[in-house]
Amino acid sequence: MLLAPGARVGAYEIVAALGAGGMGEVYRARDDRLGRDVALKVLPAAMASDADRVARFELEARTVAGLNHPNIVVLHSLEHAAGVHFVTMELVEGASLDRHVVTGGMPLARVVEIGTALADALTATHERGVVHRDLKPANVMLTRDGRVKVLDFGLAKLAQPDTSRGLSQATTQPLSHAGRMVGTVPYMAPEQIRGEPVNAWTDLFALGVVLYELASGERPFTGPTPADVTSSILRDAPAPLRAVRPDAPPELERIVERCLRKDPHERFQAALEVAAELRALRQSLDRGGAGPVAARPSAGVASIAVLPFANLSASADDEYFSDGLADELINVLAKIRGLRVAARTSAFHFKGKDATIAEVGSLLRVATVLEGSVRTAGNRVRIAVQLVQVADGYPLWSGTYDRTVDDIFAVQDDIAQSVVKELRATLLGEAVDTDASGEVRAEVSRAAKGRGTDPEAHRLYLLAQHLYDHATREAATKAIDYLKEALAREPGFALAWEMLSRAYSREADLSWVPIGEGYERARAAAERALALEPDLAEGHAMLGWIRMFHDWNWRGAESSYARALELAPGSSLVLRRVGVLAAVRGRLDEAIALYGRAVEQDPLSPYAYNNLGLALHAADRHADASAAYREALELAPQRVATRAYLSLTLLAMGRHEQALAESAREPHEAYRLWAQAIVHHALGASGDSDAALRALEETYAEGGAYQIAEAHGARGEADAAFEWLE
Repeated sequence: MLLAPGARVGAYEIVAALGAGGMGEVYRARDDRLGRDVALKVLPAAMASDADRVARFELEARTVAGLNHPNIVVLHSLEHAAGVHFVTMELVEGASLDRHVVTGGMPLARVVEIGTALADALTATHERGVVHRDLKPANVMLTRDGRVKVLDFGLAKLAQPDTSRGLSQATTQPLSHAGRMVGTVPYMAPEQIRGEPVNAWTDLFALGVVLYELASGERPFTGPTPADVTSSILRDAPAPLRAVRPDAPPELERIVERCLRKDPHERFQAALEVAAELRALRQSLDRGGAGPVAARPSAGVASIAVLPFANLSASADDEYFSDGLADELINVLAKIRGLRVAARTSAFHFKGKDATIAEVGSLLRVATVLEGSVRTAGNRVRIAVQLVQVADGYPLWSGTYDRTVDDIFAVQDDIAQSVVKELRATLLGEAVDTDASGEVRAEVSRAAKGRGTDPEAHRLYLLAQHLYDHATREAATKAIDYLKEALAREPGFALAWEMLSRAYSREADLSWVPIGEGYERARAAAERALALEPDLAEGHAMLGWIRMFHDWNWRGAESSYARALELAPGSSLVLRRVGVLAAVRGRLDEAIALYGRAVEQDPLSPYAYNNLGLALHAADRHADASAAYREALELAPQRVATRAYLSLTLLAMGRHEQALAESAREPHEAYRLWAQAIVHHALGASGDSDAALRALEETYAEGGAYQIAEAHGARGEADAAFEWLE
């Protein structure tokens, strides 16, 4: 029963009822002793006789009392008088955040400002080992002067360590004593709904829901009944934020999308990281920035960049070996649960450059860096490595290995296991005991599936990888020769079969061999790799590529990519390829989100930015597309096709002279002619357009038939376009 105004509870006089919830009734009360008004939260009489309710009520009081942050309500006292259990708290004058949700969404700068305050509050909460479990707009107050205050810790849990998951965990099931689900359904994370242990990542899912709702005026997961909503949370991907709020910055969409991922390990790993991202976005908005925002560092996250190992051998020709060892470590670590590993393209960006650990961490957004050196002499190899924390430059672990080449696989496994254990112990607080060590060994073993066991076959494989990266016809041919030689020695080397498939595919893609012939060889090699190792992520990704680009088998490609993402969810290569498939099927919002994740994983990759630009252009987001293309060109000024794509984006924006200049700067002749045929036609220079198109047809008819069709289509020549499409 609600207390009437004028009633007294201990030393407090009730002024007015403010609200009621599952864990208590809240009143405005007058503290005559100090001459101030406070918020007084009373445990209802019907619950006061329930020992569990009283204990939970007192737990909330102790929980809030231990939190001291400007964005969290201040608790003054825990009291008991005349059979009434109550707490007194700071009286927050204002309205709850749910009253501020409006159709179409709040002003974006305000959304980012409120989101930052909430992330700061969660950071303080999680640092005290507390999980809120019921973050929602109704539990957040906006004061009259605009400050944010998080309320109602009645469902919070004190976290207890659980080394099986990677963060502190609350070990109780999400059902209260009365059998009710703990939390509020539209804001609950999948693991909450399933009754699994919850942790800081659970609150970050709720934060993503709140941000989405504030920005769009809509919740990401809806349905006519709570059961429908829970089903949507467990099953559905929400509409991308920009689909419901077109003027939202891409970076805000990316932040929200990552918070809302079903798998907790794929979300941001700390509220501190979300706060840093939102602050950087606010700075960009204040500067009037638009388009893709450059990646930023994140602290306190289980993240790592493996830099190319220095080659200290007598011969510079041994560089393939040092690079290859680092590359293989990246591939293994990227498949380990709970780790974010910077992709190879970004990590190898620093090869031969005098960058500091702090610079590497900032550009790649990682908390740790693994660096090392390799010295070979005959059959002997010496590998020295150290894991360094970005925040202070302090070495967390180091090791030196003097072995024969025959022992190289054991050395790689030992390095990977040591790195994983150190990251989990230092950044995630996991215990390093016998059970944990055994689990890490098993994880590394699973992640290393598909590699060979013959040292000479392995050497040939690394040579092929080194040549493959050169992307020339001669290098591809030699790489294929090395791979064939390796497979003759070790036919069960699944990763070598997968690389052979990639090399055959490249020959076909670049018209170095007849397309059909090249792709059939690529298919046979990929299928052989998967026959040897059915759980080879790289093999499924390669088969998806073949099904998509050669077979046009969209369903088959989606099946292959789904399996690849399941096995290697952090692979920027797979994310880009899945993005291509979404784009060609017309799912542009999905493609943009996937490309955004690829950029996040591989922030120094021109390929990732180029693909993002293509999808943005197709979605008529030309300013954002231009920004993405320019990011790609900043990283790789001579990248094939990017300037041609940029020229057409500029043309769509009405920047005709810039479009013409960029088309002329395209380094690859086929794409240069393609772009110029379109741009010259749009500018009324029909003679120049004719000449460019004629040269394109004469020289690149087989490999460039689609681009030729595009040029005819842009010129309004539909019949010719269809002939070339055929």
